Amino acid sequence: MNKSTFIVSQMDCPSEEQMIRMKLESYEQIKYLDFDIPNRKLEVYHREGIEVIHSSISELKLGDKFIGSEEAEVPVMENETKQKNILWWVLGINFGFFLVEMITGWISSSMGLIADSLDMLADSIVYALSLFAVGGAVSRKKEVAKFSGYFQMLLATLGFIEVLRRFFMSSETPLFQWMIIISSLALAGNLISLWLINKAKSNEVHMQASAIFTSNDIIVNGGVILAGVLVYFLGSKWPDLIIGAIVFTFVMRGAIKILKLSR
Repeated sequence: MNKSTFIVSQMDCPSEEQMIRMKLESYEQIKYLDFDIPNRKLEVYHREGIEVIHSSISELKLGDKFIGSEEAEVPVMENETKQKNILWWVLGINFGFFLVEMITGWISSSMGLIADSLDMLADSIVYALSLFAVGGAVSRKKEVAKFSGYFQMLLATLGFIEVLRRFFMSSETPLFQWMIIISSLALAGNLISLWLINKAKSNEVHMQASAIFTSNDIIVNGGVILAGVLVYFLGSKWPDLIIGAIVFTFVMRGAIKILKLSR
């Protein structure tokens, strides 16, 4: 058995991981893929044919660099049942707060809350792709990815249009109380998710990636809370619109990455 190591410079979240997995899973000579997202490293455990594997990875245009190959044994798999249970909890928390923030965002006229809800939805889609498509055919995974990507892109586009409408037309100042309270609850939910993920003490890539995604969500939650505080002190809608536009940009970026999975 050989272990071939690649540095993939643009592999910074679960979307790129899924792209690589779907690209390579049809190769019978590949026995195991070990992703290290924080260090942008991929280790492929395979028999022969590294040339065709390298070529397939390069087709994704993620800035890959082949480091080398060496003889190695396939790592022992960790307890997948425990990991999946944790990911189900994280998925439930994210999707639940997507619904809560979307509803309260419209009620309070806060684009920050609405944008944060779509960020939660984006994470839920990535987790769902990993959980629902396990063992499924490549074509099925690509169809799920395509639908999810276009749906997320549609929502982000509608969000941008609404931000622009509120920017150029008179609109009411959002209710800062809702922004602060709901984002604080979402922050608590993400902290619980991060605690659950870290509790697993797993080196598996999807658990590491989930920790990265959840940490980013915590930063977004803090941004919406700060925007709510600024709305209160300034009596202006601009902080809410600015944070909304920033988060919608992240959501659109995530949608583009998910669409790449369907190619």
